[in-house]
This record gives sequence, structure tokens and C-alpha cells, in this order.
Amino acid sequence: MAKMKIGIAFGSGVARGWAHIGVIKGLVKAGYNPDIISGTSIGALVGASFAAGKLEQIEEFALKFHGRRLITLLDLRLGGAGLIGGKRLARLMEEHLGDVQIENLSRTFVAVATELATGHEAWLRKGPIVDAVRASYALPGLFEPVMHEDRWMIDGALVNPIPVSVCRALGARLVIAVNLNNDAIGLSNHFDGHMVETIHADIHDTKWKRRLTESSRKTQSVTRQLFGTKKQSPGLTNVMMGALNIMQDRMARSRLAADPPDVLIAPDVGHIGLIDFDKAEELITQGEAAAAHAIPFIEHALTRLNGTEDISDNQPVAI
Repeated sequence: MAKMKIGIAFGSGVARGWAHIGVIKGLVKAGYNPDIISGTSIGALVGASFAAGKLEQIEEFALKFHGRRLITLLDLRLGGAGLIGGKRLARLMEEHLGDVQIENLSRTFVAVATELATGHEAWLRKGPIVDAVRASYALPGLFEPVMHEDRWMIDGALVNPIPVSVCRALGARLVIAVNLNNDAIGLSNHFDGHMVETIHADIHDTKWKRRLTESSRKTQSVTRQLFGTKKQSPGLTNVMMGALNIMQDRMARSRLAADPPDVLIAPDVGHIGLIDFDKAEELITQGEAAAAHAIPFIEHALTRLNGTEDISDNQPVAI
């Protein structure tokens, strides 16, 4: 009996992307192990980790994330093509993913990016997986563009925030999409300075205070400029991410209307801000709950498509 190929499209969503981890865990526990994986922005990061068999490592990193960790990843640059060079984050990904080549993965994986020179949608299907992921989340103005196969790439959310079309083109019979941005004009763009206050509190931890006494004021100034504060206007990062979120919401609605998935999973993460990276536990929990809720709909879709094909792995796979 033929095994129906299942594809999953992980959408963009910045910090909310940790919910993708929970979605994967929920699906795999139920016996559904996607064969084809596409991802945009943080969806590419989590999707790549799953495709490379490193989901446990990315979950561990997410759960341990805090303000101090954010500081260590900010290799700020002045006068470049982005405020953040991205090299430190790339090294961190290399620690977790290694020098894996996309074409050597056991599952089909595609990271979606945007070609800067033409605005065309780019499907990154070969080469170092870390480079492909970096290109997919290279938010214009924040991260520097990434060179991939002699082309400069930026964030894929500009052209295809939830890459359902990729899964279909690569042969998925059933496509599951994960949308993390159902409220682009609502709470997702609201900012209360939570992360900045967390960062500054961490800096003033006794151990870190000794190490950062002289640079603390500069660090606080930079983080306030980037992320804003509770009392001041939104920071640069929040403005850029908020604008991108509004745009990608419009783009996602259009793309999903033209090429809808068979099952759409939308975790309840509207109350969590775009840069609340320290809320991984809640996000993962919401992702698992959304996946569990979607199982009957997946079963119904499979029956509708072809009830005679065997699509599960028979035995649920524990993560």
C-alpha cells in the first residue's frame, strides 16, 4: 500500500516560531511524520532542526533563552547593510546543526527566501543548511543580507510567509500549514518593553554587573533604541517587525486563498509579542495543543483525499 506524502509549511512569526516545536511534537506523537518540510524565517529554523533530527536541541535552546543570551547574540554593526551582522547567531546554529548539507537530509527540506535584486521567491534546496536558514530570516534593516549561490537573499516572509505552494510543488499529497500571525493589527504589534526590562534586569545580576559595569549604560542605550521601553515609543526593531508582520499577514491571506492547505493549524499565540523569545515554554505548549486539536481534521482530510492510502508510521514516534 502506497504511503501518502505529507508536507508541512511552517510560517514566519519571529519569537512565536517556538510554537512550531510544539506542533511538530504533537503531530509526531500522533503518528504523523511529515516527509516534505518548507519554512519561512523562524519557520525555516525550526523546520531545518526537525529535518536534521535536531528538534530536541532547538527546544532545549529555546527553553533556556533569556535576556543575557540575547545580548550575546547581538553583534551590532554600524554602517553595514543591517544592524546585526548575524555571525554569532550563525555560529550558534552551526553548533546545533553542524555542517549539514540540505541535499543530504533524509527528508525533503526547503527554506524560502527573497532574492534582493529581483524580489523573486527563492527556494533554497541545497548547500549548507545554516546558510539557507540565515537567508530565510534576514529581516531587511535588522540582519545583513546573506549571499547564497551568488545571489543576495533576504527574509522569505516578504514573498511567501506560509509556503504551502512549496510542499505541493515537491509532491506532498496532504499539506498542513502553521500560521502564527492571525492578528497582525492586534496584539502582535503591541509592545510593552517586556524583553528590554528583562535584559536590563539580567545585566544587573551581580555576576554580570561586575563584567558589564562600564558597558552597561551603552548596552541599555542600544537595547532601548532597538526594542523600545515601556514608557517610550516602540524601538526600531519593533517598528520593522511590526511593519513586516502587517505586510506578511496581507501576503499570507492572499497566498492561502489562492493555494489553501488541507489543514491549517493556528496556535493560540496572539497574546505573545513578536520578540518575546523568553516565552518558549508557553509557545511550545500552545503548539502542542493546536496540533492535538488538528488531528481529527487531518484524519478527515486524509479520508477525503484517499482513504485507502497508509499515511502514518503505524507506531507513534516519541521525541
